[in-house]
Amino acid sequence: MKFSDQLEQRFATMVTHYPTKRSVLVPMLLYIQDELGAVTDEAIHEIAHRTELSDLEVRNVVSYYSMLRTKAIGKYNFQVCTNVSCLLRGGEEMLEHTKKALGVGNKQSTADGLFHVEEVECIGACSWAPAMMLNYEFHENLTTEKIDQLIEGIRKKEQQ
Repeated sequence: MKFSDQLEQRFATMVTHYPTKRSVLVPMLLYIQDELGAVTDEAIHEIAHRTELSDLEVRNVVSYYSMLRTKAIGKYNFQVCTNVSCLLRGGEEMLEHTKKALGVGNKQSTADGLFHVEEVECIGACSWAPAMMLNYEFHENLTTEKIDQLIEGIRKKEQQ
């Protein structure tokens, strides 16, 4: 696999900030996933070569971190927290509403590939529960209305 110009530039810059090449592994895997939609076998091989690791060592890192995936999901990932603080403030209801609004189950993507929903344990936003992450953006003090507005906003944006 050949890195895109953007990935190439990110790698070249990041590798100068750390004492060893392996230190760029997790951030580069996230950048790769953002660009490709998933961490592919080819990407694993390429980043292993560049960081002087084995493919197996990279696969172990990918399997350890729940935010890294080897299968593509929807473009907009709703990660709804249902851990204790969120649970007590309606996290399960927010998850159920999101699934129903999008017509999918947990860890499923919509047929058009636009949305994905998954229940997560904790996103570190306990003070603002219930909370979720939409890609890399936090959304706190959730209500069903806020979720509906997010979905509608994305649909409008994607139709332009």
